[in-house]
Amino acid sequence: MESMSLLGFAACAPDAEFRASLPFAVFDINRETIPPLLRRRSSRAMQLAFSAATAACDSAQRSPSMLPCIFASVAGEIQTTDLLCTELVKPDGAISPSAFHNSVQNTAAGYWSIAQQCTQPASALAAGADTFAMALLEAWCQLACQGGELLLVCYDENWPAILDPNRGEPAFSCAFVFAAGAVAGSIIQIGRPQSGAATLPADWAALVDKMPILAAMPLLELANSADSRAQLVFISSTWQVEVRRR
Repeated sequence: MESMSLLGFAACAPDAEFRASLPFAVFDINRETIPPLLRRRSSRAMQLAFSAATAACDSAQRSPSMLPCIFASVAGEIQTTDLLCTELVKPDGAISPSAFHNSVQNTAAGYWSIAQQCTQPASALAAGADTFAMALLEAWCQLACQGGELLLVCYDENWPAILDPNRGEPAFSCAFVFAAGAVAGSIIQIGRPQSGAATLPADWAALVDKMPILAAMPLLELANSADSRAQLVFISSTWQVEVRRR
């Protein structure tokens, strides 16, 4: 496979000031994307993931129930996990079974499959500062091996400040619908992720250092532009992809 095609994408951020600063369209969390029975137990991380995933499927005009999916997050359900740890050190050490159930890395992926009645494969991954790069590489590998289309969702809620002061913000999510090979009408073509440093503007580098999932921003900006040049795009400090339009 020489490239994968981007068919649709979306980005979500709950901070209005941060949304206004970005050079591409970003919207607030849409809790209506989560069915009522799941909504009451949903975390901010899950709300972010569902909001972006639903909008990306709408953008690509694809049914969520038909797409294999990859959910990637640096910290996953970090607020729920922090809550559990806080409760465990109390004298009674009692924790909520529901919170425990919803603390795992694949919480969003599992609930997405349930909500969309999707029986396609679902993956959940985390790779620290390289999470977005590894998510793109995983998408590439699945499409190269199996063909077809898939949904990639990348998200992170704010991290508890005590865990890593001055990092883990702002909350952000984005989602992409990819297809194997060159597809007519696609937005951009993306090459196989390669190791190697790529240049990132200083202001964006500072943001990515604070919230690694924001490494998706250069790709989102290019997907939203009319630039027809083939370009190497930063997807982490040590990974890049070549992006071009047909």
